[in-house]
Amino acid sequence: MKRNFDDLLLGSIELFCLAAELGSFTAAAAAASVTPAAVSRSVSRLEQRLGARLFARTTRQVKLTDGGRVYFEQCRQALSQLVDAERLVSGAQAAPAGLLRISVPTPYGHYRLLPLLPQFRQTYPGVEIEVHLSNRNIDFADEGYDLAIRGRGPADSSLIARKLEDAELVLVAAPAYLRRAGAPASLDDLQAHDCIQFELPSTGRRISWPFMVDRQVVEVATGGGYCCADDVLGIVTLARAGAGLVQTYRFIVEQDLERGDLVELLPQFGGTSRPFILLYPQVRHMSARVRTFVDFLLEQLARPRA
Repeated sequence: MKRNFDDLLLGSIELFCLAAELGSFTAAAAAASVTPAAVSRSVSRLEQRLGARLFARTTRQVKLTDGGRVYFEQCRQALSQLVDAERLVSGAQAAPAGLLRISVPTPYGHYRLLPLLPQFRQTYPGVEIEVHLSNRNIDFADEGYDLAIRGRGPADSSLIARKLEDAELVLVAAPAYLRRAGAPASLDDLQAHDCIQFELPSTGRRISWPFMVDRQVVEVATGGGYCCADDVLGIVTLARAGAGLVQTYRFIVEQDLERGDLVELLPQFGGTSRPFILLYPQVRHMSARVRTFVDFLLEQLARPRA
């Protein structure tokens, strides 16, 4: 096997990653117990080897270039795999450690995933967790994520998909809106109401609302004077303020319903749901932190709820 990296180059990659994480050559130098000049030389050595700038430097800060960001994500992942390999061979794999990067939609992050993370880290304090809250699709290879949670299965056959749950949908409105506009008695009545819209970031399309009619799912197109894009929690905030009707996940509004801040509507047409699916790349040797976290999520989330 041809040797592509010497000890000096591997050290330069580690210092580059440290500078990228901390956003400062000085901070990276302090963390690595070297001089800022040594960090600067390491970065220059890499830039010369690659024929591309990794940082845009100013007098006040250093910032990754687009190429530098791609290189950083790949290098960070590779260094993490080296650490995992050492633990695997040395027998230290029983204690998962290292950085775990997760991408999750905003509502599922706030109401399902984030509340569970302290419990996980109390058991596995060596694992650091970075959560990306967004409804956009991510690229595992280019962006260096370990796991993602999404509302549909992957088009990429190299990804493993595990269903976490089917999240029930519910139609709600605030009492203030219902006093002003009245409550719908049928699905046809929705056309006369302000139905708060959500625009899918991936397509720019406004989503229809599914209802159960005679044991069949019927998609209903609605309209209204409000629309939110990207952050689905925005439509719930509008509903709480009395802006109109909204169909959302029950787990988001269950406390509002208990307090009476929101009222459930047309329950006779309820029972529809949307799935949430855990995605991660197929790899021959899954790191301990990823494997442990996958098992933890499946145990906590992929089970019937009261």
